[in-house]
Amino acid sequence: MLLAGSPCPPAGPEEYRGCGARRGGEDTGVRVPQQLGKGPSAFIPLGEILQEGVESSLRQLLIEAFVSAGRVDNITMVMGLHPQYLSSFWKTQYLLLRMDGPLPYHKRHYIAIMAAARHQCSYLVGLHMEEFLRVGGNPAWLQGLHYAPQKLRNLNEINKLLAHRPWLITKEHIEALLKTGENSWSLAELVQALVLLTHYHSLASFVFGCGINPEEDQDGGHGCWPPSPHSDSSPASDDSMGGSGGKDAMQEVEVLMERMKLLQESQLEEEGVTQEEMATRFELEKTESLLVAPSDLADHSLQSNVLCFVEDPEFSYKDFTRRGEQAPPTFHAQDYTWEDHGYSLINRLYPDVGQLLDEKFQVVYNLTYNTIAMHCGVDTSMLRRAIWNYVHCVFGIRYDDYDYGEVNQLLERSLKVYIKTVACYPEKTTKRMYTQFWRHFKHSEKVHINLLLLEARMQAALLYALRAVTRYMT
Repeated sequence: MLLAGSPCPPAGPEEYRGCGARRGGEDTGVRVPQQLGKGPSAFIPLGEILQEGVESSLRQLLIEAFVSAGRVDNITMVMGLHPQYLSSFWKTQYLLLRMDGPLPYHKRHYIAIMAAARHQCSYLVGLHMEEFLRVGGNPAWLQGLHYAPQKLRNLNEINKLLAHRPWLITKEHIEALLKTGENSWSLAELVQALVLLTHYHSLASFVFGCGINPEEDQDGGHGCWPPSPHSDSSPASDDSMGGSGGKDAMQEVEVLMERMKLLQESQLEEEGVTQEEMATRFELEKTESLLVAPSDLADHSLQSNVLCFVEDPEFSYKDFTRRGEQAPPTFHAQDYTWEDHGYSLINRLYPDVGQLLDEKFQVVYNLTYNTIAMHCGVDTSMLRRAIWNYVHCVFGIRYDDYDYGEVNQLLERSLKVYIKTVACYPEKTTKRMYTQFWRHFKHSEKVHINLLLLEARMQAALLYALRAVTRYMT
């Protein structure tokens, strides 16, 4: 898709070692977290991330990230396995948090806390509690939602729906936030809030999906526990193939290659599948996704530092289609597309961010190194499309011109379990889920999947939210 080894891994630990950053020969006094010890990820061996021969483009990115934020965090280190994407992601997040916009800076970080807390992501909650205080936020607000202004608390309902069941969002939810009164939101403020919420819900998926470790300088005072209560405590495997190897794992690669070849050949030979058959295959995939759930989900209690930012903590993802229940109508992608509708609406109400989001979606969707495991010169577009469309499928979005039979052909059950868990209830991701799929693939390829999940999930939630805004406006 993906890649045979990371083309430009992040800088080694010597690049960011020490207690003070030097800029222009002078010690700035900014503490630089050491990239030593357990490393950025509980799932990925440190040696896979810290390799020699850093490309100048990535080195420059990491320097910019450090100068801007005073640290190169673990998310950046892992995303650095894909520098082209990291550049696009970082520009977008920088605009959301640090550039001009309708919302004051401290409220942006508080919204990030609210979003991350929905998925019990203490890593992101801790980071943004620090940032909230750094930009002058009121420390009392960090005691919990009930200490925050009513205007922010009013976001709770839409935060909850965006995080877990975005298909339930209606124009009435938008209207309730925009109604007149001292706690009302402007349309521009609300659109920035919606982008922030979806950004951090999706980033929580990445944190859990890649097993991101707490920062070295997170001392627990801000609630920085390991990323998932279900991560096993053993260090990431030293096996560079991302899990147990052997003949079975090798066979998985060959089976996938053969299926891709057969699908490509059949597309050339067949005149096409009827619309009725395409619809049937989508409904079948949607229904089958009900059965795709990890077997080792265990309930766990919320940490108090996260719980105080969550109302209705029992509310979570519910399968879009359940037998015997009335399902909401399928979201037909062509009726409200990102390209024709969402992009222009965001750009009108929150200039520049639409362009950056569009670039980020395009970069990750088209990102390829034309390799799969040990195979080179492979067209992986079919596989990338299957992963993207499966994420949208579990959120009820259907592409009428896509044959969902390809999803079943290309995505093995263990991969579906991983995708659905990371996209829908990321806090329940385990290291076992990470190692059980694509056992002969490289860690950088599994990170690539997580980037696809992050962006597909964000776009799905944004489409539901922006459709509701458009309905409110018309």
